[in-house]
Amino acid sequence: MISRERLAISGLFAVHGAVTGSLASRIPALAGGLHISPGPLGLALLMQAVGGLLTMPFAGRLVYRLGGRRGARLLVMAWCAALALPAAAPGLAALSVAFLLFGMAAGVSDVAINAQGARVEERLGKSIMSSLHGLWSLGSFLGAGIGAVMAGVQLDYRTHLLVTAAVLALLAPVLGGGLPADGAGESAVKAPAPPRFSLPTGVVLLLGLLAFCSAFAEGSAVNWSAIYLDKVTGASDAVAAAGYTMFACTMSVMRLSGDLVVGRFGPVRTVRVGGTVSACGGALIVFADSPVLAYPGFAMLGLGIAVVVPLAFSAASRTGQNPGQAIAGVATVSYGSSLAAPAIVGGIADAVNLQAAFVLITLLVACIAVGAGLMRTAAVGRAEQPAGDLGADLDVQAAEKA
Repeated sequence: MISRERLAISGLFAVHGAVTGSLASRIPALAGGLHISPGPLGLALLMQAVGGLLTMPFAGRLVYRLGGRRGARLLVMAWCAALALPAAAPGLAALSVAFLLFGMAAGVSDVAINAQGARVEERLGKSIMSSLHGLWSLGSFLGAGIGAVMAGVQLDYRTHLLVTAAVLALLAPVLGGGLPADGAGESAVKAPAPPRFSLPTGVVLLLGLLAFCSAFAEGSAVNWSAIYLDKVTGASDAVAAAGYTMFACTMSVMRLSGDLVVGRFGPVRTVRVGGTVSACGGALIVFADSPVLAYPGFAMLGLGIAVVVPLAFSAASRTGQNPGQAIAGVATVSYGSSLAAPAIVGGIADAVNLQAAFVLITLLVACIAVGAGLMRTAAVGRAEQPAGDLGADLDVQAAEKA
């Protein structure tokens, strides 16, 4: 039977994703209603990433002050309520401010639920972070699906987003009621408060860089897969659009099943093999001259990077730092890909071509395989392994079977 704590954190992840999907589905209607062209709209949307990056260094201290359980409930509720801000914006300037505040709420709530996810994972003694992120994707899919239906029946986007914001904001604290009470099962001595402002250092920074590589590849696939298939392989619009579908499908399936894979092979081997699979997929994309080769390339790219960010959060929470502070550090670096990926890929494409841009992506995901040993601290309920031992995972498994 699934524990009450796991149901609670699963619900919060799904609600968090539903907010993202709901907004994404109504962006065209919002832009049309405010008569905003694609260029200015892109700059306004960029403010979400800016808001997230501005708040991440403070998120660990905020979650500590609020308490893990209360912080997760309140901050996710605030994130849901923030969905009303873009809906209420009367013009481009107000929309930019709304997206900035929306991104700030996204950043702190993201840290809060991942910190609680890592805590529940540790209490259960088994990996759950991958499936939690898979449920986030499922929530985003459902939110976007409902939004598509609302658009189909021509419900005004303001009404849809305002009602959705109210319903999800009321639902979040109810779902979060099953989270473990602060201090439950832990030492009576409270951990020292993290600094008010902190940037990642040491192993947390390295884990953040692995997450950055994964997020960079994901963002590039979201923004450039259809364009790549169109410009490089000559695919039609429908065939080109299916490229991202292949990527998203394998990524979602792997995230939902990732806990079983990690439980069987361990986080280090899972990430090492995943990075290798992604690099091979990237190579297929680079050398593809038709969609027949590009499709499996995008599928392999999504399959290989799916669990990297969840496991990076899980590993960061076990580095000895305050979990919220460590997760915020990883998130700060990985969020940077939201700003870097579109500009870097576009710049390389303009200067050279799209194949050259995907060579960079292939090299970045190959770095994931090289740095997989950093995930060693993500092992839950497993014997601690000596750093740098490439055969350690096999040794641990053999000892467990003996």
